Amino acid sequence: MKKTFPLENSPHKPPRVVEGIKHDVRKYLKRERRKALPEGVDFWDFNCRTGRDAESAIATHVEEITAAIDLAASENWPGIYIEILAAPGQRVAKKKGTPQAQPEAEA
Repeated sequence: MKKTFPLENSPHKPPRVVEGIKHDVRKYLKRERRKALPEGVDFWDFNCRTGRDAESAIATHVEEITAAIDLAASENWPGIYIEILAAPGQRVAKKKGTPQAQPEAEA
């Protein structure tokens, strides 16, 4: 999905517009996760970008999209560009026997 959502000039109040955008994003993610996985793929990963427009969009983790939408609403942006591209993900097995890094205690 590559889409610019307007935050202004809507017949709805701004909080409802923000909730509508979040709903559309969640619905899209849920629909993409339901798709059949290709052979040898463990899960669907998502490459996401958010910003005022496509040129100024920055990479965003999928769990931070709602925070980006809230930021756009709080800063009164005219709209927010959201790009979500599904990509196949492969889990990486942890090596057995390697000690986990422990934080060093201060003396």
